[in-house]
Amino acid sequence: MQRTAMLPKGWWGSRTEPSTEEDPADQDVEALRAENRRLRRALAGRTDVDRACGMVMILAPCRRAPARNLLVDVARQCNSDVPDVAAALVAAWEGEPLPRLMRRGLRRALRRLYAEDRGCDGVPEEQSSGRERP
Repeated sequence: MQRTAMLPKGWWGSRTEPSTEEDPADQDVEALRAENRRLRRALAGRTDVDRACGMVMILAPCRRAPARNLLVDVARQCNSDVPDVAAALVAAWEGEPLPRLMRRGLRRALRRLYAEDRGCDGVPEEQSSGRERP
């Protein structure tokens, strides 16, 4: 014996009617998409930030935390984001001119870095290995 189900006419179309209320699931999906976009932007700038920190660590010479703080300081002075400053520094390393405002901010941040602790390693000058710092 077979059963036959009879569906009312227009049953398929009735499920696609827009509701007057916002569906909480749709709100969750939109929130997750926005978070995903934010995280993708953050990851995209991460490689430039790491490269710029490495450049500062070699040129300054200092450790990672002071190099990162220097990038943050330049970004604050230029009223821009750290990934933008890092991308500009990497581009300058590859031959493009550094914007004037960032050049000025970098100069100030480097002066401040050298004035604070003469090389970022925390060793007083009289206890250092006798090597002169720039």
